[in-house]
Amino acid sequence: MSPEAPPYTLHRDWIIPSWPALAHVHAVCTTRAGGASAAPFESMNLGDHVGDDAQRVAQNRALLRQAIRAEPVFLNQVHGIKVVEHGPGMAAAAHPPIEADACITRHKGVACTIMVADCLPVLITNRQGSRVGAAHAGWRGLAGVEKFGVLEAICQQFGTSAAPDILVWLGPCIGPLRFEVGDDVRDVFLTLNERDSQGPKVVQDVQAHALFQPHGPGKWLANLAGLARLRLRAAGIQHVYGNDGSPAWCTASNPSRFFSHRRDARALGGSGRMAASIWLS
Repeated sequence: MSPEAPPYTLHRDWIIPSWPALAHVHAVCTTRAGGASAAPFESMNLGDHVGDDAQRVAQNRALLRQAIRAEPVFLNQVHGIKVVEHGPGMAAAAHPPIEADACITRHKGVACTIMVADCLPVLITNRQGSRVGAAHAGWRGLAGVEKFGVLEAICQQFGTSAAPDILVWLGPCIGPLRFEVGDDVRDVFLTLNERDSQGPKVVQDVQAHALFQPHGPGKWLANLAGLARLRLRAAGIQHVYGNDGSPAWCTASNPSRFFSHRRDARALGGSGRMAASIWLS
């Protein structure tokens, strides 16, 4: 039996995840294409906090809503690990937006939506298609506290024994050739707090070492998507798709397709925001 045609029409440049989610689980990541905003936010800017014309942002959000035929619920993202659950009517009720960096839902027609312009958008569902979620994973949210960050928090919402059934898709983010960080960021990911018979001790995360390449004194190039995959694997999540760290996924390296805060904010005075959405039909 051939799969049913999706109940929506998306811009041809937007990214549809390639993953084995069930047919009633829908997902998309927008690009710069298809909107109404003028420079430097051209054209599909969905961020209402970046200095773009409010009417054009509202028009772009309406275009997204019409394209996916679901109700996107936006968050006030703060680089934390809080997860909220969306129910029917959330889009209309969430004014001002809820402060959180991840969201889940089990209700049809409610689109969990994350805005990004260098940080990593993460979409998640399970093999049963019983719920969906989205997470905003910048380095702070990804690191969290003592190895419990936004990815661990949202996976926990699917149940403690659900890891083998969880499917994750990683969208575009700043790539490992452009994401410069300092010793402080590297140390957060390399340091593990463990306990043995002698008590607590600090050890080095050997696997994380390979995801930071030297880039001058006290500077490193970090592989954000790679760090996310490492944290997901540690949580027992084996089915991860999308961003593999290659140049095509890098927001900073593809100015015609992706917004990038690091690339554009200082040079152009501002950067738009893309959105990654996931919903049930």
